[in-house]
Amino acid sequence: MVVREWRGRAQRIRKAAYPAHFHQHVVPALRHQPGCLGAELLVREDGDVVGFVVLTRWESMMAIGAFAGSDPRIAVVAPDAARSLISFDCYARHYEVAGHFAA
Repeated sequence: MVVREWRGRAQRIRKAAYPAHFHQHVVPALRHQPGCLGAELLVREDGDVVGFVVLTRWESMMAIGAFAGSDPRIAVVAPDAARSLISFDCYARHYEVAGHFAA
């Protein structure tokens, strides 16, 4: 399994915009993406800025490539999502899962 990590930041006054996009657009798209095993949206408030971390789980790098394109490192960020953020990663990071625990 591979975890894909992407981060973005928004002004606190716009903190609801990216989570709304995630639930309305990202999750439905990922549900139909072969090889996608799930996703989490993490949120951290820090003063006037809100940080978001999106973690998606995939069967393989090949599955990520089918989603992200010829260079799977390049982040997939919709224009409306980008407009809601003050900054975001242009590249995603990928991690092989070496261990897992679920209670």
